[in-house]
Amino acid sequence: MKLKIRTGFGYDVHQLQEGLNFWLGGVKIPHTHGALGHSDADVLIHVICDALLGAANLRDIGFHFSDKDPKYKGIDSKILLKEVTHLLAREGYEIGNIDSTICLQEPKVNPHIPAMKTCLSDVMGIPEADISIKATTTEQLGFVGKKEGVAAFATVLIVKQ
Repeated sequence: MKLKIRTGFGYDVHQLQEGLNFWLGGVKIPHTHGALGHSDADVLIHVICDALLGAANLRDIGFHFSDKDPKYKGIDSKILLKEVTHLLAREGYEIGNIDSTICLQEPKVNPHIPAMKTCLSDVMGIPEADISIKATTTEQLGFVGKKEGVAAFATVLIVKQ
């Protein structure tokens, strides 16, 4: 029998605004600024959702959780990720691995990566060893470098069971 594997890619950005809570990978990061968005604006979870949905050919996060729908206003993105993992399971897919990168000038993300991996592992029901989270700055270039926003990328591998 042929092994059916698929890959997916996600990209997202959010503006940073003073006085908002800053959520990354399901973890509240202490900072003066947080990401602006319809939900809790967790850019890392959003790119993982998009990558998983894309890999399974299930459209994107906006299709499933519209920012026009008031029921998603301020929603915890972990709820969205949990639903995405259920959608994949219903289609017969299992998550192989996730590789992600957060682009942020400040605050420093590296100290929070272990907590993010634990949180995401719990939400998706996969081993922490299957989740890679990296962080980088943009060397003070562009909107990330000017501390105006945060960006993230993710690639995923899923396997049809």
